[in-house]
Amino acid sequence: MSYSDAQGTLHASSSGTAQNRLPLAPTQPHRIATEAEALAIAADLARHFAQGAAQRDRERRLPWDELERYTASGLGAITIPRAYGGLGASFETLAQVFVTLCAADPSLGQIPQNHFALIQNLRDNATPAQQQRWFADVLSGHRLGNAGPEKKAKAANIAVPTARLHRDAQGQLRVSGSRFYSTGALFAHWVPFRAVDEQERFVQVWVRRDAPGVTITDDWDAFGQRTTASGSVRLEQVAVEPEDVVAMHLSPNPINLSGPISQLIQASIDQGIAQGALADAKQYVREKTRAWVHSGVDNAWEDPYIIQEFGQLTTEVDAAREVLLQAARVIDGFDPHPVTEAISAEASVAVARAKILTTEAALHASERMLELAGTSSAREAHNFDRHWRNARVHTLHDPVRWKYHLLGNHLLNGAAPQRHQWN
Repeated sequence: MSYSDAQGTLHASSSGTAQNRLPLAPTQPHRIATEAEALAIAADLARHFAQGAAQRDRERRLPWDELERYTASGLGAITIPRAYGGLGASFETLAQVFVTLCAADPSLGQIPQNHFALIQNLRDNATPAQQQRWFADVLSGHRLGNAGPEKKAKAANIAVPTARLHRDAQGQLRVSGSRFYSTGALFAHWVPFRAVDEQERFVQVWVRRDAPGVTITDDWDAFGQRTTASGSVRLEQVAVEPEDVVAMHLSPNPINLSGPISQLIQASIDQGIAQGALADAKQYVREKTRAWVHSGVDNAWEDPYIIQEFGQLTTEVDAAREVLLQAARVIDGFDPHPVTEAISAEASVAVARAKILTTEAALHASERMLELAGTSSAREAHNFDRHWRNARVHTLHDPVRWKYHLLGNHLLNGAAPQRHQWN
């Protein structure tokens, strides 16, 4: 199937509210042949997604149809290893895809974050049989959406799994628990999550989105990233087959790059927000902003102070992008070498630098754009405040102050960053 054919093979919208709607059955996506093609497809999708981004945010309308178009494009499978029939795209390309999509609509662009993090998690921790099975599913159009950490106060540490796997009286494996911050789960076909088994061992459990006992609620009501459906998941005695459990405690790769790669994706989302805000600011100043009375020029884009500000913002945003892509190249450079403690630390340090700069670029660009564009840019019709709202909410994903600590502790004391999905 060609990419153009895939674009025309979009499902009709299914009925139901956000609370009970299920994703449509997977259909075979376009198979992307090169990384250059992946970047071109991302750019084409971004042009389409940008057209309705402001309205979707304003109406809090979930991007079901847009996500089907994204899946049909084949982008969701670009990091499947070549040995399993995938493209095996570099992390530099993956970062660029996220930046491109998130510059157009960061809520929609964020939805696949856990999908790609889970692909890497399978590469690091699953058995060959599990890899073969779920990689084949992704190549055939399945979406993956993680059920995030426990939201209750009793979960004092965000990394502690509170879902529990057990056997019932008939010997059937079942899982129960509740999870939150589950970006992508509402739209997914598979919903994996951390849990502990009956021996209190760390496992990852995969359940079908439509399995009896799985309830996903779109109760995400933050003021930014409004249409990610990053809501909650409830699991009530959900039946699980043994092959659906990844035994993390038996991982063949206890030292891996899952954390840095997850953080690379987060930083890419922030970079996209920064670039989207800067692009909207440029267009508005060129087309609508009026020159200030004391400027002595006829057009706002001739104002020397506005010119200087754009120069500064461009430098910040471009610098963040270069450090982000450099971090991706650092990770790419480790393949196919076995991951050691030193390699894991180097990857986390590289991504921490990028995360700091993309966070600052997103916040600064999204705030400064309104001042540069002027009073009329604050009209609700433009919905430009979504850039700052998205930047402010997404950069809260994990505290950037701890990235500064990570860098300082590594530089001064040679301390290796802790290994988890936030490093």
